[in-house]
Amino acid sequence: MKPKEILVFGATGQIGRHLLRKLAKNNFKVTAVTRNSHTKGYVLKSQANAGWLNIVEIKTFSYEELSRLFKNKDICVNLVGILHETGKTTFNNIHTLLPKKLAQLCKENNLKQFIHISALGLDEALESKYASSKLNGEIEVKKIFKEFVILRPSLVYSIDDNFTTMLFNLLKFIPIFPLYYNGKTAFFPLHVSDMTEIIEKVILKAYKSEIIECIGPEKITFKMIIQKLAKSLNIKRFLLPMPLFVAKIFAKFFEITMKYPLLTTDQLIMLNYDNSPSGKYNTNVDLELNDGLKNFDKEISKYSYMWKAGGEFSKEKISD
Repeated sequence: MKPKEILVFGATGQIGRHLLRKLAKNNFKVTAVTRNSHTKGYVLKSQANAGWLNIVEIKTFSYEELSRLFKNKDICVNLVGILHETGKTTFNNIHTLLPKKLAQLCKENNLKQFIHISALGLDEALESKYASSKLNGEIEVKKIFKEFVILRPSLVYSIDDNFTTMLFNLLKFIPIFPLYYNGKTAFFPLHVSDMTEIIEKVILKAYKSEIIECIGPEKITFKMIIQKLAKSLNIKRFLLPMPLFVAKIFAKFFEITMKYPLLTTDQLIMLNYDNSPSGKYNTNVDLELNDGLKNFDKEISKYSYMWKAGGEFSKEKISD
């Protein structure tokens, strides 16, 4: 039987790299799309055996350039997302217009399934440009292509993320750590391997016309996350609630002075809303899409040694 052909956008990101391995192991032929194969291609080439992974470089997300990628494909997976805007890389272009183009091309080329990664906790945060662009993208996908599956993950973490690793860096060097909204924002952290397992099961079980909220096994507040990370480093930090007007000043300063801001004003808006299931849709737990969800404390302890004084020699023995 001819193996299914899967087109993956955003393949060089945290979820993408882990997903490629899983898809190749299931004998899917994968086309990974990147905008710079010279700097990102080496990361992808090691994720699958030769013949099962094709790396394609595109310069823009123009309709004409995208259309040539969809011929003879069965499934499209869109993992592309940004946390802050730079130049033409805006929330609207990436989260709304790109999914709209991909959905249209899925329809024109009669693909069997379009899996689109959105985010959890969007419905209440409508004043956030990030949230509104994600929701508009969902609307476009549902309107254009009926064989959609929209996945709404909570915080996805691993050694390859830009969240726990950034916090580890900060905790290592600053004795006082700011808490926004008193650190009460709730998350359901989901390990990247559990997230890719969800995508794998959605493909294997051929889900269609469904929104699935993707969560980890524990509800953890932002304050608890900081405490858990500090504990994993065997350090203590003073957690200081920061007034909102001060946080806004810092966020604006970071936006002006840093290429990759530690915090933006839009992210500050998002932190005012819990990253929790809405109750409107099934979750991965409801649908039993995971064989077992990974524990946050145990998983971060597997890579926190990188921020300890002894490095690898500070690692504790951890059983699987």
